[in-house]
Amino acid sequence: MVIPLAEQLRPSSLDEYIGQEHLVGKEAILYKAIESGNIPSMILWGPPGVGKTTLAFIISQQLGRPFYTLSAVSSGVKEVREVISKAKESGDSPFLFIDEIHRFSKSQQDALLGAVEKGIVTFIGATTENPSFEVISPLLSRCQIYILKTLGEEHLLKLLSLGKERLEKDLKVAIKIAETEALLRISGGDARKLFNALELIVATESKQTKEVEITNEKTVRIIQQNLAMYDKGGEMHYDVISAFIKSMRGSDPNATVYWLARMIEAGEDPLFIARRMLILASEDIGNANPNALLLANSCFQAVNVIGYPECQLILSQTAIYLACSIKSNASYKAIMNAQKAFKEYGDQPVPLHIRNAPTKLMKNIGYGKDYKYAHDFENNFIELEFLPEKLSGKKFYDPQNNPRENELRTRLRELWKSKYKY
Repeated sequence: MVIPLAEQLRPSSLDEYIGQEHLVGKEAILYKAIESGNIPSMILWGPPGVGKTTLAFIISQQLGRPFYTLSAVSSGVKEVREVISKAKESGDSPFLFIDEIHRFSKSQQDALLGAVEKGIVTFIGATTENPSFEVISPLLSRCQIYILKTLGEEHLLKLLSLGKERLEKDLKVAIKIAETEALLRISGGDARKLFNALELIVATESKQTKEVEITNEKTVRIIQQNLAMYDKGGEMHYDVISAFIKSMRGSDPNATVYWLARMIEAGEDPLFIARRMLILASEDIGNANPNALLLANSCFQAVNVIGYPECQLILSQTAIYLACSIKSNASYKAIMNAQKAFKEYGDQPVPLHIRNAPTKLMKNIGYGKDYKYAHDFENNFIELEFLPEKLSGKKFYDPQNNPRENELRTRLRELWKSKYKY
């Protein structure tokens, strides 16, 4: 059996582990936990190919405790209970790693809960989805959430070097990586994708020569010739959902429905698709067409109730509507700008006149003083300062040029005159 390069180069210790320095670098939170041996149950949340499974395995190796692994795709309640039974017999709180925990149903997650609560197992879950949406609250509350980041260029170049050395040794070839841009772009920060691409290029080229030179042109040509069919459990899963989102954002209903059809034919989880559309409705359309968010939310609820095959009609209707809608990312930019200001200026004090004053003492020191109730005034508006002093007049929301947001801009200009320069 041929072992993939990514598997051959899987690190077995923290010293070999590349990336996630914010978690496992010296003095980082997870590094200290591993050193102390006091490991909590946890969920590792991050994109594919960034080391979630590897990190779980390394933790068990470092602490010398048994390591059980299950896949949420192929395991059910029966398998979970079997592992818990074995863990009870061993009595040393082994690790139970469950990949793709977001695919576990509520009943499957419930089956885990008691063992995690009693410390029978130390649970490690891995997910590419936001655990607050996918993991039941009782289990989530008993786990630390660690967020893993996409691998950066410096990490990917180190991995490329390791892959090159291993392939040169195994295939008895000389490899020169003349250009790396295409390889890094194709990887998308995913180590597994990077290794698979490198292995494919070298395997293809080494049939003709023992001196392989890798260029951007060669990388793109070979990878495109060998693109696999869409597989919801594999790498193309993320490429196709990306194409689907970008097609809607780009207002192309034809491309949108094509990529949607690809996912439906592959049996993609319809809630996964609906959730992505819900995010897009707010991020890329926003107040240019507020109905988009309402329709996307109705779609999510309907898909949750109906399921395949009928829900494909609802997915199609919603996707086409979102693709055809006027676009604006002003709301997205507003919250990004506000968060940037918070990081820059820190915890600015809330102006006294808009503070809550539940006690007499608070009223005496000025809490709520001079606050004016907007509904007591004409047009339900009275000009007050609502931002901290240092941020007075700072504009975070900038309506874009579309009919709906032009109306909002006009209204804001009438209300605030020159304060926010609308």
